[in-house]
Amino acid sequence: MSRRVLLVTLVVALVFPVAAGAQAKSPAKKRPNILFIMSDDHASAAIGAYQSWLAKVTRTPNLDRLAKQGIRFTNSLVTNSICTPSRAAILTGQYSHKNGVYTLADTMDPTRVHIAHLLRALGYQTALIGKWHLGTDPAGFDYWNILPGQGVYLNPVLREIGMKKKQNRKFDGRYSTDVVTDLSLEWLKKRDPQKPFLLFCHFKAPHRPWDPAPRFENLYKDVTIPEPETLLDDYKGRSKSTANVKLRIGQDMVQRDLGVPIPKDLDRDALRKWAYQIYMKRYLSCVAAVDENVGRLLAYLDQAGLAEDTIVIYTSDQGFFLGEHGFYDKRIMYEPCLTTPLIIRYPPLTKAGGVHESMVLNIDHAPTFLNLAGGAIPKDMQGRSYKALLSGGEPPGWRASMYYRYWMHLDGSHNVHAQYGVRTPRYTLIHFYGKGLGMKGAKNIDTTPEWELFDRVKDPQQMRNLYGDPAHAGTVRELRAELDRLRKELQDER
Repeated sequence: MSRRVLLVTLVVALVFPVAAGAQAKSPAKKRPNILFIMSDDHASAAIGAYQSWLAKVTRTPNLDRLAKQGIRFTNSLVTNSICTPSRAAILTGQYSHKNGVYTLADTMDPTRVHIAHLLRALGYQTALIGKWHLGTDPAGFDYWNILPGQGVYLNPVLREIGMKKKQNRKFDGRYSTDVVTDLSLEWLKKRDPQKPFLLFCHFKAPHRPWDPAPRFENLYKDVTIPEPETLLDDYKGRSKSTANVKLRIGQDMVQRDLGVPIPKDLDRDALRKWAYQIYMKRYLSCVAAVDENVGRLLAYLDQAGLAEDTIVIYTSDQGFFLGEHGFYDKRIMYEPCLTTPLIIRYPPLTKAGGVHESMVLNIDHAPTFLNLAGGAIPKDMQGRSYKALLSGGEPPGWRASMYYRYWMHLDGSHNVHAQYGVRTPRYTLIHFYGKGLGMKGAKNIDTTPEWELFDRVKDPQQMRNLYGDPAHAGTVRELRAELDRLRKELQDER
């Protein structure tokens, strides 16, 4: 046994002492299998069941069916809207400042105990297949097979547990989303049927650069994609921090994003409208392959008689701008980036067609899985189990606000300012605080601190900044106090 594995084993035993005996002491009640399906940058608006302005053109029959069979959450939120930190938050149940993964440049400490270690100690078989994107090799899993770095869509390569670095297997003539599903199904069929399982099935899609599967290249050829209300936003009245970000469709894209040369003779609005159509057709075509493969996974559960005993979770690592405010990408504490799709089916608890508005965070997945498996939730996990929400109710004292923090201050290519804030059912308060822990070369870059306040009931598109409005001074005081309270409670006061 390696020193690293021994260390992790000892840590699990210390922080989770009930694990070793839990399987033997657990009652006859069957513990659920857990199938966690996660895409990358899949906005809720690009799922038919979420009934956005894209609903009439979005082709997601399998995800829509899953929503009809289970429960759909409308306030599923992330604590840091960027890929690597979000993945670490899901595994650890902790914010970035606790798990040590702040930015894309950070790696997951291989000795850090996370949900796979803890469920394996409870007798679960654990596997992760697809996008990992946490730097070091996965730990805590019985099996893994990962895309190196971001991975590619066409002719992907993956590295399996036991392989050395750069000892990858190339899948010539294949499409990434299909390969990840094939490998997931292969593992499911070979697993020990006497043990419950935790399978993380992680797709690259629909992450940039939006290369659709060849079979879907012309899926939207003759379709005009509806535009969001705020596509031509000019950012007046908002902070300079928002106006200066380089996430603008067309203007801040490159030819690789769209697959065709970008015209130089169009004005801002014409360029944005032109690029939006190409961008969205490519994006939605990538989503189509995700949906198709979700259908394959669901069909396997049905055929294998596992549907009743398996909790199926579909989500994304964060949200994504699909033209709202003229943007693409994520990072900002605006609703399209902050919110993710979250659809869950577990027949013993979920009622078909349920919709829940309670706030669920990505740090809540790990404690929920432990709760469902009959294990104790470690005290250092900052999330809460949402098991009680699956039946449609809400336990006393459920959160009425959430804290967000993005650390990658002025990382260069996107020019997004470091920020933190608080979100309640009605308001969003954002502080672009001017200095942050960022990518190499960006630490200690100062900018003028700014604030934004949005009333999402009266202004759901987040177009009017109310922070300096005297009529909302009381609201500002209350929200700043709540922000301070959350920062202290979560021990993120630096």
